Amino acid sequence: MLLAEIAATWTAVANTSSRRAKINLLAACLRRVPPEEIMAATAYLSGELRQRQIGVGWATLRDLPSPADRGTLSVADVDTAAERIGACRGPGSTARRRFLVKELFAAATADEQRFLQALLLGELRQGALEGVMTEAIAAAAKVPVSDVRRAVLLAGDLRRVAAAALTGGAAALAAFRLELGHPLAPMLAQAVASVNEAVERISPAAVDWKLDGIRVQVHRDGPEIAVFTRSLDDITSRVPEVVQAVRDLKVRSIVLDGEVIALQPDGRPAPFQVTASRVGRRSAPGASAPPLNSYYFDLLHLDGEDLLDAPAYTRWTALVGAVPEAHMVPRIVASTVEQVSEWFAVALAAGHEGIVVKALDAPYEAGRRGGAWLKVKPRHTLDLVVLAAEWGHGRRRGWLSNLHLGARDPAGGYVMLGKTFKGLTDELLAWQTQQLLQLETHRDSWTVYVRPALVVEIAFDGVQTSPRYPAGMALRFARVLRYRPDKSPDQADTIDEVRAIHEGRVSRRIVRGRPTPS
Repeated sequence: MLLAEIAATWTAVANTSSRRAKINLLAACLRRVPPEEIMAATAYLSGELRQRQIGVGWATLRDLPSPADRGTLSVADVDTAAERIGACRGPGSTARRRFLVKELFAAATADEQRFLQALLLGELRQGALEGVMTEAIAAAAKVPVSDVRRAVLLAGDLRRVAAAALTGGAAALAAFRLELGHPLAPMLAQAVASVNEAVERISPAAVDWKLDGIRVQVHRDGPEIAVFTRSLDDITSRVPEVVQAVRDLKVRSIVLDGEVIALQPDGRPAPFQVTASRVGRRSAPGASAPPLNSYYFDLLHLDGEDLLDAPAYTRWTALVGAVPEAHMVPRIVASTVEQVSEWFAVALAAGHEGIVVKALDAPYEAGRRGGAWLKVKPRHTLDLVVLAAEWGHGRRRGWLSNLHLGARDPAGGYVMLGKTFKGLTDELLAWQTQQLLQLETHRDSWTVYVRPALVVEIAFDGVQTSPRYPAGMALRFARVLRYRPDKSPDQADTIDEVRAIHEGRVSRRIVRGRPTPS
């Protein structure tokens, strides 16, 4: 199948708000995909590469070649190129990666280049969400959507399930089981605004600390142990201390759900970037690498018995019997706002993100963000200045979308802290495009640079170390709350205030609100 067909389908999906229309478009495309390209095509339509990460960022995508006049790239061509790019390692790998990226883009048309760039940068995921893709696979294969959902839960890989459904139908889907060594998509928590809301929805409940670490799923089958991330990437070789701790358990087989985190000497969590850097390192850690600590909050399999469908309290009782207390996420059972609020304060005082409030009788809903787990976190806000904006892709084409955000430097000027297109409604996109074009100073192929005049209130989850930006810091999970026409740029927050948050000297709480232009 030509990449042009995937790009055209994605554009059509992004440009419709109808869930049924999205499903029909995706299903029609999937029916035309050759069997050998199903996994890659499913990944692309879901907004990601089959390989997920191949080491390509903004720097690699600068100075791209002119587009081709006609489309000749197939899905298989792109998948092969991505495999070769991701395999670049060692001395000279950066230059080799750039060469391969330019070679790929030289064969792509203008529309294909836009699609590939967004795909490589992870900017396509706002359209065909996994739930829509699941229904599209069912429609394309003419099988019950419940069969596809169950297979996705057990396989943890939508691409494998799509290949099975489209080539083997219901019988192939029925063959999926919880397999030791093959990760499941993790159960996720819904965000709620407050402890009060969480207790209103679930009480009594188990209340876990929400650690500021990396989610992991650990599988043991006899002597064989594998560790996977939330995105189902295998990181076993990078976390030997996690492997050893599970090897020490007196079990034959087990599947654990939890977090790994680097701690400071006083037991408080190290900055998230330390944990992320350690887990992200592709080679085995050296003697100077910060050690990782593992903590678990759920148990999906134990000594031959699958526990996915068991009530939560049954799974947790088994977990307590299998894992030492030193490797357990701190948890209480509570039924009042006062009890949960006190535990929330204890978690924050220990330096962690917040809490997760969990129903005692819920099964493990792999791959779903259901109402059985509710996360409560403090939120931060900053008033920042818009320095530039990038043209949007797909449904946002024609609008200035991705904002470049800057904090005020008391010595003069502004210091960039990152970018975001999260939280922008259609109304706000149209408004900010009109405003920013009036403030334009210059532009390049993708970005309009503006006079620093607009102040925007940004919510974020924290400040992390980042060599990508001038101050060495970047906002985590930044999203737009609203513009602040009542504030001038000289009233924006300063880089010193951001640094204080980064160093843990200040905690700013947000006023929750819907983004509005005025």
